[in-house]
Amino acid sequence: MDEVLVGTVLASTLRVATPLLLCALAGLLSERAGVIDIGLEGKMLLAAFAAAAAGAAWGSTALALAMAMGVTVLMSGLHGLACVSHRGDQVVSGVAINLIAAGLTVVLGIAWFGQGGQTPPVGDQVRLSALWPGASAALGPLFGEGLLGHNLLVYLALLLVPAVWWLLYRTRFGLRLRAVGEKAQMVDAAGVSVPRLRYAALTLNGLLCALAGSYLVLAQNASFVPQMTAGRGFMALAAMIFGKWHPVGAFWACLLFGFLDAVAIRLQGVALPGIGTVPVPAIQALPYLLTVVLLAGFIGRARAPAELGRPYVKEH
Repeated sequence: MDEVLVGTVLASTLRVATPLLLCALAGLLSERAGVIDIGLEGKMLLAAFAAAAAGAAWGSTALALAMAMGVTVLMSGLHGLACVSHRGDQVVSGVAINLIAAGLTVVLGIAWFGQGGQTPPVGDQVRLSALWPGASAALGPLFGEGLLGHNLLVYLALLLVPAVWWLLYRTRFGLRLRAVGEKAQMVDAAGVSVPRLRYAALTLNGLLCALAGSYLVLAQNASFVPQMTAGRGFMALAAMIFGKWHPVGAFWACLLFGFLDAVAIRLQGVALPGIGTVPVPAIQALPYLLTVVLLAGFIGRARAPAELGRPYVKEH
């Protein structure tokens, strides 16, 4: 296969997989603590809007990221208030976050910018550029463009995979976090606050969702567009389940989704032997079709944390 094609597909795979990976790690931390997070999609959408609005208004990457993090941590806190403190239905709360995000971003976009829910383009000084812009010319398409032609958030997402693994499996905090998702009563009996650990997991969840949503505006598109997440939160949820609630497994699943998306883009208009030209909508549906297949085929066989979705009631 041509080296240029391999390098291009590899670069596209990593770029597409980055927001999925960040979102999947966010969901993993939350669900390892026993809190279902269907609201990944909504939090990512709110983060994208906040980053775009702040970046367009103030022209600062740091402020754009800070606003996105503030919004998503707030939404994670509301999710915790409903599900952890008041023992509400976790799925209903997550769906509510998605509905709020879908409506609120459009309403605020129209009210603030008057562009049909969109935001003005973010300036080049705000957007994230490649760390090594001349890598492709110096090292070739495979290493230069495929591996080294990315921005900071792509490499941060890759580094977060071993970081989250280390946090969960090599630290006291991670041990307690996993224990809360398996046997919350034992954690409480040991004198550790179950709600505090779940709120901590939701806070980390919000921070990672902020990075995922900000990436869509600061690295991919130049402005916010309504519903621009396009189901990525649900794809990340599927990747997390397919990866059996493990950071490395989620990483490979996100790469698979990214690869399918990258290949789908390059198959548009290409005639396949014995099939002919594949319709563009059919090609674009491939990643979402895989999401449905994975959820249908693996959600029953993958072992979820034992306390997932169960509100903790302290025994007296």
